Amino acid sequence: MAQMQNYRRLIAVGGVGLTALILAFGLGQARWAQMLITLAGGVLALLMFGSMVKTLRAGNFGVDLLAITAVVATLAVGEYWAALIVLLMLTGGDALEDYASHVANRDLRQLLDNSPTTAHRLVQGRLEDVAVDAVAVGDAVVVKPGELVPVDGQVTAGVSLVDEASLTGESRPVEKGPGAELLSGTVNGDVALTMQVTKPAAESQYQGIVRLVKESAAHPARFVRMADRYAVPFTLVAYVIAGVAWALSGDPVRCAQVLVVASPCPLILAAPVAMVSGMSRTSRNGVIVKSGTTIEKLAAAKTVAFDKTGTLTQGVLAVATVTPAGDVSAAELLQLAASAEQHSAHILARSLVQAAGEADLLAATGVTEVTGQGVQADVGGQRVRVGKADFAQAPQALPATAVYVNVAGTYAGSITFTDRTRPEARRTIAALHALGVQDALMISGDAQAVAEAVAQEVGIDHVFAKQLPADKLAVLATIPAARRPVIMVGDGVNDAPSLATADVGIAMGAHGSTAASDSADAVILADDLTKVASAVVIAQDTMRVAKEAVGIGIAICTLFMLIASFGVIPTIIGALLQEVVDTVTIVYALRARTGRRDATITG
Repeated sequence: MAQMQNYRRLIAVGGVGLTALILAFGLGQARWAQMLITLAGGVLALLMFGSMVKTLRAGNFGVDLLAITAVVATLAVGEYWAALIVLLMLTGGDALEDYASHVANRDLRQLLDNSPTTAHRLVQGRLEDVAVDAVAVGDAVVVKPGELVPVDGQVTAGVSLVDEASLTGESRPVEKGPGAELLSGTVNGDVALTMQVTKPAAESQYQGIVRLVKESAAHPARFVRMADRYAVPFTLVAYVIAGVAWALSGDPVRCAQVLVVASPCPLILAAPVAMVSGMSRTSRNGVIVKSGTTIEKLAAAKTVAFDKTGTLTQGVLAVATVTPAGDVSAAELLQLAASAEQHSAHILARSLVQAAGEADLLAATGVTEVTGQGVQADVGGQRVRVGKADFAQAPQALPATAVYVNVAGTYAGSITFTDRTRPEARRTIAALHALGVQDALMISGDAQAVAEAVAQEVGIDHVFAKQLPADKLAVLATIPAARRPVIMVGDGVNDAPSLATADVGIAMGAHGSTAASDSADAVILADDLTKVASAVVIAQDTMRVAKEAVGIGIAICTLFMLIASFGVIPTIIGALLQEVVDTVTIVYALRARTGRRDATITG
């Protein structure tokens, strides 16, 4: 593992340094100390050179080239203590950068941890529990109430409401009866369903999402880090000054003196310290950012894409309208409906009870639940029926999600439900626009009309509706380079592939799925969408401080290089001067812990 390798290198160099000090100053064996440092430095330089070549082949220019050259140059002219200092700085910087990437990170837990593992196979009228991989096409499988659908199939018996939010993002349960398609990973309602398997587990919808996440994680978007962007001009300037100093003086030591003070401490140390500081600040503000590269991408983001359900909306169906028909009032209609439904496990029943208030519910007797139709009960001496339009004898069904109420044999009215938008959604998007994000998208599994209504309410620029997980990836892939990096914000299993493939994936971790959080580059711990904009504010502040720290360090290094080119800075003193540069740049980079702007988004 690369991170452990860098830590081992730092420990090894520290051990070599300690041993060399004991040999030189404790035992009086300076020659052995020189041989030890030369051998260790040569081996480490070769190892790092090999890694650097791989980096160059990948199209990136690392910051290690100049430091490796400085190590080789100092060893070549016999300045082994200076070489040791450079080696400590180099390995310490790599280890610090790895720490910056690891500070708030967790290993990506496999999406399979939440996927169905067993199925109830129906054989000659008896149920047997088998591993989901053992289920074959054509088998009969029973999905009990509240269970995950194990594989893709077609309903053969039973009628139930199925929650497909984990795949489509749609918060409204979908009624499934004989002939309807069932997708793995969805959640059955309160009635058992018998289904015929149409696809084996490996080819089912949920496992398809798993593959998408793995493929996305294995092919991350290319991104050039700030340190690498500065490395090219800085290295060229250092080589030019060192080469001219050698040519004019005729002394190779002069070249080593310049290269030692040119070792890119500001790039190796200042940027990671600033990133760690910025990541610490985001965590204090309720956002866990998993790497320094994520901070860089957040600061430069040009486009942000949101899932709808549970991200821009609250993800919970709530009573929207109560429309009486006849003499009953709206309050009475809601009270009667909620009283009849208070013992039901139906998702809309919970919303009714919450809207009416448990304290105001009336006693219900003779409760009967008619599968796929609704609930019938005696409330306050009247027979109340709550459910579908025909069950309540409503004149017509509404286009919205609704229940219909019949009181004492007469249609009494309807109650509609909606997934309300987050109250902070609009100011979050406005804040992102003010921070330089050019385009706000919504990529949703919902119908076009529903998605557009939410988009208009919260200030979204472009809407992509009826998008399955694979479709969401296609939308992200079409965003041009001029509008990148792209932030994707989501909370469900269906968002996991998009979060993994976006330049920056942000998961709403307070109530979202584990799969989404593990696939994301950043996780919002609070149930507050404004944290997305807060993360961008902190990232921009962090990058501003990092660039200033690097700029200050490069300016000091350049000054030292020019002075060293005249031969007035001995090699060992030049190496020690680098520690002065380290101190200045690190202290400045630590300013990213507090930042310059308030990260709280108000409106």
